[in-house]
Amino acid sequence: MSPNTYDVIVVGSGFGGAVAACRIAEAGGNVLVLERGRRWTPNTYPRNESSPWLWDQQHPQRHHGWADLRTFRNMWVVAGAGVGGGSLIYANVSVEARREAFESGWPAAITYKELKPHYDRVGQMLDVQELPDNQLSKRTRLVREAAQACGWGDCYRKLPLAVSFSPRYDPNAPDPREDWHSVKFINAHGMPQGTCVHCGNCDIGCQVSAKNTLDLNYLAVAEQHGATIQPLHVVQKLEPLQPGWRVHFDIIDSAAGSSTRDTATADRVILGAGSIGSTELLLRCRDEHRTLPGLSEQLGSGWSFNGDFLTPAFYGHRKISPSHGVTISAAIDLFKHPDINGQSVFVQDGGVPNLAYDFVHSRLKRAHRGLLGDFWKALAHHVDSDDPVEHMMPWFGQAIDAGDGRMRLGRCWFAPWHRVLRLDWSYEGSDKVVEAMIKAHEKLSDATGGRPFVPPTWSDLHKLITPHPLGGCNMGRTSSEGVVDACGKVFGYEGLYVMDGAVVPRAIGRNPSRTIAALAERNVALLIANVAGAWAANRKQPSSKPG
Repeated sequence: MSPNTYDVIVVGSGFGGAVAACRIAEAGGNVLVLERGRRWTPNTYPRNESSPWLWDQQHPQRHHGWADLRTFRNMWVVAGAGVGGGSLIYANVSVEARREAFESGWPAAITYKELKPHYDRVGQMLDVQELPDNQLSKRTRLVREAAQACGWGDCYRKLPLAVSFSPRYDPNAPDPREDWHSVKFINAHGMPQGTCVHCGNCDIGCQVSAKNTLDLNYLAVAEQHGATIQPLHVVQKLEPLQPGWRVHFDIIDSAAGSSTRDTATADRVILGAGSIGSTELLLRCRDEHRTLPGLSEQLGSGWSFNGDFLTPAFYGHRKISPSHGVTISAAIDLFKHPDINGQSVFVQDGGVPNLAYDFVHSRLKRAHRGLLGDFWKALAHHVDSDDPVEHMMPWFGQAIDAGDGRMRLGRCWFAPWHRVLRLDWSYEGSDKVVEAMIKAHEKLSDATGGRPFVPPTWSDLHKLITPHPLGGCNMGRTSSEGVVDACGKVFGYEGLYVMDGAVVPRAIGRNPSRTIAALAERNVALLIANVAGAWAANRKQPSSKPG
């Protein structure tokens, strides 16, 4: 096997790609993971105004930061950029979809019963835990109080989180959110971690490694079994070789701010670049590069924002402190009470990082002694005690939206030769479900003395933002219904798969990461069952080690 030839190339390292890479490497497959973003560490997480916050898909050689924020006409979409994909920026929630979520819109082979063992396996790999009762934040207590006040007490529950907690953590200890309260340990996969100190930095990188991101489990196991992970490799094109595939990618030189082109080949390619990334890549291969002209006409259709919506509420003299505690900890499952505008919603407590506090503490670490150190130490205490949003509750949640968005390649009027990704989405189809979410948030706020504030981006402009994009390469029974089958195989192209949020054919009304990972666990197991014998035979043949 030549240095640039592999059994499988995985594009992306999020909840689909990481699972696929891990299981294939364990089965003896020779795997290359191409990840567009960096390999982040606690020492490089963004913390201040000079940090590399944003990823620019048009110019990644210049801007290859923490998060990819795509701004479409009526919708903004947030995605992670780095080894670990969306696990770097998500709020740790690892919840199963409802059994009823699979009763329509899915291929018959995909049911809750079919996915249950894979849900369990994901939970074990991510070591999911609930927030200990002795560590409930003010937000968690408010969620429980609000549910009871509205007559929804039976709908309240703590959520399973991919976070490592210490039962000995004391939220009333001096300076409880300081890093020194974190207990260091080695996880089940041999990776160093620490326990949660409730600092609120979940979405911008946990500096004590309490967040069980994919680089600490699935991807770590993949590398331990010989997988090669290449960060700052941006895939541009897929080329079928009959048999096999050639993948074209740009390698970013972050120091020089430039990139170089290279290729690698494999028998199979698995796309795990997410709803936006995988769909855009296939659209370009079909409509721009013309290397995959036979892709389904359904490519790009059926896109969903998973009913995401956030309503801030303000509580006067009551402190909520949304930057204290894990970003999300509990939910009110109103799918049991679909009596709000005839819709069902899943309400959660939202949290935000305290960037001012992080900025000051980053300076404090550089000035340990002397007057400068004393200054930053005093300011650090002041910033934490004078949180500008300590009276705000960010009510968040998901629901079942219409799933009627469509991605396509358009042209710029000033550069018609340049194809850009467009998202055609209108609020009309999902207006009722968003208004139902707002109604639930308003009821919960009113019952607990808060003043809800509906963002004018919705009330006046009908624009939304989502961290949970789904669809674009939807599952279907045939190519006339979808882009991939129930196993993630792309219709019409042997050896090409999609295993990420792009294949989810409808909103699930829950944080989708665990469902995406469970689907990948199922589908990669089916792939391995067919080819693992061939991989084992190949390993016995003398060959040069892949680079």
